[in-house]
Amino acid sequence: MSITLGHVILGISIILLVIYGLDVIVGSGVEDGFLPFNAMTRGIAFGFPPIILSIIAFFISKKPPYKVLGIMLIITGILILVGGIMSITSANQTQNFSRVIGEGGSITFIGVIIIILGIIKIRKSKSSVS
Repeated sequence: MSITLGHVILGISIILLVIYGLDVIVGSGVEDGFLPFNAMTRGIAFGFPPIILSIIAFFISKKPPYKVLGIMLIITGILILVGGIMSITSANQTQNFSRVIGEGGSITFIGVIIIILGIIKIRKSKSSVS
């Protein structure tokens, strides 16, 4: 396996999501994590870029399809999906219940889409081997 730009981009995405998740866990979802950011800034800086980078990685690596890239997309999607689910489950602890539910649902939906992109990448890699 050769490392491509897609692999590097998805590696960065996974690292950003892990940092984001650890900060949320340490701070229990509020502003007292190890990063000096509030929840919105943290989401913009560490949550939004992995979504964009995942889509870029999928499309820049059209030919040939890579199985490892698909697995990395699935991992990224799962991390995003877990973040969305955590956001939805913590919504009843906030004053803006409907806004948090909407954001969490959107994040969950995006995570599912990225997982599907990973599955497509793996299936294409299997069909090109046969």
